[in-house]
Amino acid sequence: MSRFFIALLPPQDIQDYANQVKQHFAEQYASCGAQKSPPHITLQPPFEWADANVSVLESSLKEFASGQQSVSITLSGFDAFAPRVIYINVVKSQALLTLQANLMAYLARTLGIVDQVSQSRPFAPHMTVAFRDLTKRNFHAAWPEFRQRQLHFEFTADNLTLLLHDGKRWNIKSEFSFLF
Repeated sequence: MSRFFIALLPPQDIQDYANQVKQHFAEQYASCGAQKSPPHITLQPPFEWADANVSVLESSLKEFASGQQSVSITLSGFDAFAPRVIYINVVKSQALLTLQANLMAYLARTLGIVDQVSQSRPFAPHMTVAFRDLTKRNFHAAWPEFRQRQLHFEFTADNLTLLLHDGKRWNIKSEFSFLF
């Protein structure tokens, strides 16, 4: 069994910016957890899947993605899940919310992949830059610095990314293009 999750990844320039912010948190606030994955917007939280059936997972994701439209994404400022997580805010759009709900329903129906936690709370799209290893004390030190910081990016997400955990970090396993 391996651990996977499914996400939208921004273009490289936005990843570079987010990685600089993650590095700042590692150096200034001893929070390195967010560096264990590329900058992303999680659509399907981590799940376990049999290694022997990865091709089934990938072909299902290819089929799902081929019926999806590209989604416009806006990143605006920073927000937090106090007192441990700071993230780049992803503006909720109907297209993004629909994509995520449709993916979750598709995975449950076709592959039996269900995330119990996600079912009990609404989807909150975000791009984490400081993770749960951020202490409460360091959160309270960092949050005033980031609460007012301006940030604005826009991009079009045109594929799904399947990420695989190698025991230490998350790596891109495969990508699935949206049809249009």
